[in-house]
Amino acid sequence: MPGGRLTQQERQQIAAGLADGLAYAEIARRLDRPTSTITREVMRNGGPTGYRAELAHRATQQRTQRRRQAAPRGAEPVSLPYGRDAKAVQEYEETLTTVLMTSGLPTMMARVMACLYTTDAGSLTASELARRLRVSPASVSKAIAFLEGLDLVRRESAEGRRERYVVDDDLWYKSMIRSARDNDQFVQTARQGVAVLGPGTPAAARLENAARFLDFVTEGLIRAAEQAREILNTKSSDRG
Repeated sequence: MPGGRLTQQERQQIAAGLADGLAYAEIARRLDRPTSTITREVMRNGGPTGYRAELAHRATQQRTQRRRQAAPRGAEPVSLPYGRDAKAVQEYEETLTTVLMTSGLPTMMARVMACLYTTDAGSLTASELARRLRVSPASVSKAIAFLEGLDLVRRESAEGRRERYVVDDDLWYKSMIRSARDNDQFVQTARQGVAVLGPGTPAAARLENAARFLDFVTEGLIRAAEQAREILNTKSSDRG
């Protein structure tokens, strides 16, 4: 049924569709499922090149078993602030995680990002993240180090010797600027290649075109990031 859990046969059809090079939307259409369901299923189980039906089915069964153990029968439902529906929040976190994975983040890094962004404080300690995600502190530490390298999270001191990991509006600006610097480094390297390969040759022309394209895109990216930051900061000041 479209609204139920994926069956083992459906997972085999997903694997076959991926092997045939079908897009997620086409696989979803053939299974009469939402595209988001197929995307989430694939990205949380190895991605388009690593997806295996048997392994995905087994992993889902294990996750279901862990959830049942974590929430024994008869337990009181979790009370969330602002009257939020716990199940809807969990499903949204999974959707956000899938979107972040599709954009290129590894699974654990995407889970940490989604967890941070769906907290009202926008920050959690390592132990809080480990508890919420049911993973080891070492996994959280590795994910945070990766995300820090992309300027997608920052650290701040908490009580005692602990640290909190924070997401805020300014981090997207910093991440965009970091991306622009990466583009600029490629542009400079590409133009070095033009000199080495010889101006006017096909290889040099290809590199020069790539450099010009990224030059143009980077300039627009920095300008847009600066404008967005200024507008958002102005609105925040007005609300204050």
